[in-house]
Amino acid sequence: HALDNGYDTLLTCGGLQSNHCRATALVGAQLGLHTHLLLRGEEPAEREGNLLLDHLAGATVSCYPKARYVAEISDLFAYWEAQYAAQGRRALAVPTGGSDGIGLWGYIAACEELVEDFARHAILQAHIVTASGSGGTQAGLTLGAALHDLSAAVWGINVCDDEQYFLDKVARDIDDLRRRYPDVPACDTQTRVIDGYVGAGYAVADAEIFTLIGELCRLEGLVLDPVYTAKAFAGMLSEIKQGRFEGVRDIVFVHTGGIFGVFPQRAGFAA
Repeated sequence: HALDNGYDTLLTCGGLQSNHCRATALVGAQLGLHTHLLLRGEEPAEREGNLLLDHLAGATVSCYPKARYVAEISDLFAYWEAQYAAQGRRALAVPTGGSDGIGLWGYIAACEELVEDFARHAILQAHIVTASGSGGTQAGLTLGAALHDLSAAVWGINVCDDEQYFLDKVARDIDDLRRRYPDVPACDTQTRVIDGYVGAGYAVADAEIFTLIGELCRLEGLVLDPVYTAKAFAGMLSEIKQGRFEGVRDIVFVHTGGIFGVFPQRAGFAA
């Protein structure tokens, strides 16, 4: 989208350890686009995890105190867009998590892969479970499953906010896609949110989450992160025990990455 429409800069936002921002910085480097990240929080003295990769990828990083970030993020986008325009450049404003009608195409495409996976493993019916943080992954999977006729219910386990927020956010993102791309076939979608696993707050994990990360790493060689995937995986295990998914043999957990976010929270593994 950026290349097709003459943009030379990607402008996006997130937390200091945002996976989305790191991915944007790396993709920008691959495509020859400058990336400017607006990050929530004070830049630490030592760079690590995603923040280190942001800088290695050559991104411009602007850090803002949490209160200012929350209150002024729209104004900050407008300010930097204007600054680049004054230099004769074009900056594409990408929302948190890339969660809008454009960003949804990533996980709609993932559903094409799931169609092949379902056929390869003889999965006739399934539940698809994912972490939901900005809503785009869940919205893309929800619409993609419907468009590709997957016999699967998509569940988002929220790691921030609450159920109603994500019911509304997923609906807005799908509506945004349909406005941008009116030729997308009509289909029925149902948004499903499992609330109750945020814990003490976004990016705040308790000892049980760190224990789960360690156990799964030892048992399966699979690395979860304490912000998104571990909370969603813990929620999925709890819901399995409570019987939410009874009657369906296959549960597909979508691992959304975040391994670099493990390192800044290494102290949690020593607790």
